[in-house]
Amino acid sequence: MASVPLHISISEKLRDQIASGVYAPGEKLPSEHQMMAAFGVSRITVRQAIANLVNQGLAQSKQGKGVFVTPQTKVAYSLSSPLVLLESDLAQKGIKLTFENISFKKVRPPENVRAILGLTEPSAYFQKKLLSMNGSVGAVDITYILPELGQQFGPQLKRKMTFPVLEENAIAIERIEATIECTHADYEMSGHLEVPLGQPLIVYRYTAYSNPDKPILQGETISRADRFCYALTVKRSAP
Repeated sequence: MASVPLHISISEKLRDQIASGVYAPGEKLPSEHQMMAAFGVSRITVRQAIANLVNQGLAQSKQGKGVFVTPQTKVAYSLSSPLVLLESDLAQKGIKLTFENISFKKVRPPENVRAILGLTEPSAYFQKKLLSMNGSVGAVDITYILPELGQQFGPQLKRKMTFPVLEENAIAIERIEATIECTHADYEMSGHLEVPLGQPLIVYRYTAYSNPDKPILQGETISRADRFCYALTVKRSAP
C-alpha cells in the first residue's frame, strides 16, 4: 500500500486541528518556519500542505500577514411557498446580504434566454452581481431582464437586489420556476468566488414570472457549496 505524501499528512493533521477547535476561525496558523520545525519537513512540503488547506476552503493566505483559518459558516436560503425572497430570508436569520454590481448593460441574449422570456426583439438587460453574506463572498448572480424593465429601473437595480426593486415598483413576482445543478469553477468564477479552477459549485437556475404568468427575468446564481446552500420543505397537497 502506497504511503500518504507528507504534505497530505500534514494538511490532514491541520484539518483535524481546525475541526476540533485547536485553531479557531480567523486565527493565524503557525508560520512556515514553525511548521518546518514542528513536522521536520522542507519549506516546499509546508507550502504544499498550506495550498491543500487553501484549496479546500479551510484557510486563506494574506500576503505579508500569514495564513488564517477561514470561517466555515454556511448560509441556507429557504425555498418556500409562499415565496420569501433571498434578502428577506437571510435578514430573518440575522445575516446581512450585500452585493457588488460587476456589470449592467443592454445585450443580445442567448437564444435559449430569448425563448424563455418570449422576446420579440433580440435585446435584454444583463446584470452580474457578486453576493456576500456577512462580508464573505458566496455567490455570483447573473440575470437577464426584459429590456423595458432594465431601462426603466436600471439605476435602482445597480444599487439593490432585483426582486425587491421590482416589487417596490408594483411588479409582483407571482412564481419562480427553478432547477438546481452542479458545475465546476472556470477561470472567471474561480476569480470571483476565490476558489481553485475546477472546484464544484452549485447553480440555482431560475425564471421569474409576474401576473399573469408572464416571464420577466431569467437568471442563475452560482455559489460556493461551502458557504451557501438551499433548503426546502415539500408538502403533500390535499386530495
